[in-house]
Amino acid sequence: MTTALVFPGQGSQAVGMGKALAEAYPAARAVFDEVDDALGEKLSSLIFEGPIETLTLTQNTQPALMAVSLAVMRVLAAEGFRVADRVAFVAGHSLGEYSALAAAGSLTVSEAARLLQIRGRAMQSAVPPGEGAMAAILGLDFEAVKEIAEAASAGPGSVDVANDNGGNQVVVSGHKASVEKAGELATERGAKRVVMLAVSAPFHSRLMAPAAIVMRDALAAATVAPPAVPLVANVTASPVSEPDEIRRRLVEQVTGMVRWRESVAWMAENGVDRFVEIGAGKVLSGLNKRIAAGAASTSVGTPADIAEFLKTTA
Repeated sequence: MTTALVFPGQGSQAVGMGKALAEAYPAARAVFDEVDDALGEKLSSLIFEGPIETLTLTQNTQPALMAVSLAVMRVLAAEGFRVADRVAFVAGHSLGEYSALAAAGSLTVSEAARLLQIRGRAMQSAVPPGEGAMAAILGLDFEAVKEIAEAASAGPGSVDVANDNGGNQVVVSGHKASVEKAGELATERGAKRVVMLAVSAPFHSRLMAPAAIVMRDALAAATVAPPAVPLVANVTASPVSEPDEIRRRLVEQVTGMVRWRESVAWMAENGVDRFVEIGAGKVLSGLNKRIAAGAASTSVGTPADIAEFLKTTA
């Protein structure tokens, strides 16, 4: 089988994620220790014990989800699974791109943790609390939602398409009133459901421009190596391997759309017949099954998952 590894983004977090990994495998515990050291705080205690309200703060969620994904990868590596030998592409949903790059050796775990904490803080502070919002629109395709976002931006505020997740699940982001207007227009156009998301900022919208400037400077100072296998980038839905281009795409991603549907479709069209979600939750596996119905989709996030996965790669 031709395998792509995919890494989850915000929304997959849960108190206790990764705890069984850390207890079962010294290699996994070492990753959490590295992240704690890099950030100068016991993020691992927050991941394992909560409270969820603090874990869900974006500056915590982002490095936390990366830590869980890389703990899984470290265990797989200890069992002989090498990305360069077994994987065709890596990809990640939003913050998951940093996990993907760390898994492919482009970023160290410590560097990824520091960058994600900076990213989370910058995104949180880019827009005053209460001014922004995000909503998932279910049952309309991307083109329909794109037209709705443009119409809802005709007033004083703005709304952008933030995530094209596939399966007619499209997320919009922007000024709160404009996002609510987009939801009303979507309902009129026949959307099955509009769900306002419990997020702290309007991610992947033009309102994140101040955060993009912060990340441009942070990434310019970061060490980025060529990944062992190409990253399929969110903003282009195409592979990148050159470090300066990786930096550019990560900056663009702060304000740009996560083109997940196109990314998964591109990988499937280019030979991938197995998508393996690495880390917390099973959100991406559910999306990938709808986008690439002919490919296998599995998730690996617990000791039992690791044991099962290694059987298939022996």
